[in-house]
Amino acid sequence: MGQPVRDYLLTLCVTAAVTYLLTGPVRKFAIAVGAMPAIRARDVHREPTPRLGGIAMFGGLCAGLIVANHLANLDGVFELSSEPRALLSGAALIWLIGVLDDKFEIDALIKLGGQMLAAAVMVLQGLTILWLPIPGVGTVALTPWQGTLLTVALVVITINAVNFVDGLDGLAAGMVLIAAAAFFLYTYRLWYGHTIEAAAPATLFAAILMGMCLGFLPHNMHPARIFMGDSGSMLIGLVLAAGAISVTGQVDPDNMRLFEGSERQATHAMLPVFIPLLLPLTIIAIPAADLVLAIVRRTWNGQSPFAADRGHLHHRLLNIGHSHSRSVLIMYFWSALIAFGAVGYSVHSTSLWIVIVIVGLSALGLILLLMPRFTPRAPRWAERFVPPRYRRRRRRPEGPGAAASEEAAEGQQGPVDGQMETGATGGAEGAAEEREAAAGAPVAAGAHSVNGATAIGHRSRTADRRAAGSTRH
Repeated sequence: MGQPVRDYLLTLCVTAAVTYLLTGPVRKFAIAVGAMPAIRARDVHREPTPRLGGIAMFGGLCAGLIVANHLANLDGVFELSSEPRALLSGAALIWLIGVLDDKFEIDALIKLGGQMLAAAVMVLQGLTILWLPIPGVGTVALTPWQGTLLTVALVVITINAVNFVDGLDGLAAGMVLIAAAAFFLYTYRLWYGHTIEAAAPATLFAAILMGMCLGFLPHNMHPARIFMGDSGSMLIGLVLAAGAISVTGQVDPDNMRLFEGSERQATHAMLPVFIPLLLPLTIIAIPAADLVLAIVRRTWNGQSPFAADRGHLHHRLLNIGHSHSRSVLIMYFWSALIAFGAVGYSVHSTSLWIVIVIVGLSALGLILLLMPRFTPRAPRWAERFVPPRYRRRRRRPEGPGAAASEEAAEGQQGPVDGQMETGATGGAEGAAEEREAAAGAPVAAGAHSVNGATAIGHRSRTADRRAAGSTRH
């Protein structure tokens, strides 16, 4: 097979286009069937917003697989491997469970059973971990039961990690998009750089996953017009896990011819093989950390691990004063740093510059994390291209009509700032509203919203909230 960069790009674009075009009709369908649950105490949006965005994402997944099956450089993936069919079977099952949960909110244990069943379906069709390359030991073959248990565990952990982080507009889709891009670079290097065809299915899964997230993000960015719901978050979590399973334990280190030279050289050369053990964890490092912290926190408080609350990482960013958009960007930054840092280190493990760059960007991320009230100001020439909160304040006019003109200017700018969430003042007000929401207090009509989603026309002036004991995340 030739170099399939253009075929991957075409598959990605078709998947993104189909997902984007389907999301609008899916939103209208979700409104028609009433898939807009009332706002709960732990939610950060202020208006009922339709879910079921996973329907459009599943349509994009099917379109991507169909297109790839008819491309000259990618049809061999379907002929030589059953993994694409296994992915489609597991994705259809988990998607159906997610759609039912978005409409009827099924029990958390039923969802967990469905996740395990979807993983088992993929295992039965050949998408499983066969062996593990362990540093210092070598390649360890797994028994069928060991491979099945490890595969099911990885699928369940990844799905729930992505589901847990789906709490802000565009957060889950953006983080998975970043993870899929890093994973695509890694798997494509294994396939084309080392001529390992066993990495071809994982490369295809990563390209399709990027298209699914890229097509959905324009509808889901703040303020979101539709949520992906569990039908979307569990779906992209399963596709991400399928790619990791496909390349982990499927790549034979002997085929990479890495054992030539000294022992130290062989150890450095084996990093591309050892990375599959760590890369799935680095890709979902932040969602996995959020998952572990949530389980520990809820168990410590005597609650069920599946009980929903407002203690997730994105909630904490809002509580310390970050705006909605800035909280999402901070999560994007750390996801990209961890995922691309791991891929970069696997390529140039002997380069000191990789470590220096990662350390420097980590310091920058800590600075941004600890400065929630800092609002950058654009230069004068660029003020017309940025939101009002990034513009420099004008000097107050002097004269008898100064007060009247200033009040008129503030009256014109007020609605814009209310929608865009200001940096210092907006962040403090948003944090105050978050604390009120956490306590179950209603939000006054006309108050600045944290999410600001306008899903069904005019803003609703009711603040009907249910208890936070639901199983939704």
